[in-house]
Amino acid sequence: MTTSRYAGQATVTTPQDDGTTRALGVPRIAPALPEALRYTARAGDRLDLLAGTVLGDSTGWWRIADTNPWQDALTDTEPGTTIGMPNG
Repeated sequence: MTTSRYAGQATVTTPQDDGTTRALGVPRIAPALPEALRYTARAGDRLDLLAGTVLGDSTGWWRIADTNPWQDALTDTEPGTTIGMPNG
């Protein structure tokens, strides 16, 4: 079973213009990855497609997204871009 990408995520409270406050998730920063967990993108690669190939489940795209917070999951990745793959 895959857990939510937001499970256990820390939050911060931020003031809103109307005087209320809102809890927001603290951005996560991915650690440096060993060379073995890197993939060089090819034409047509998207995170959901890579998740299907690498993880065996395209709905696990968010695990790759967590490792690469700069990447849009549904947009083709620029060929030659290094993408980190989750370990485990």
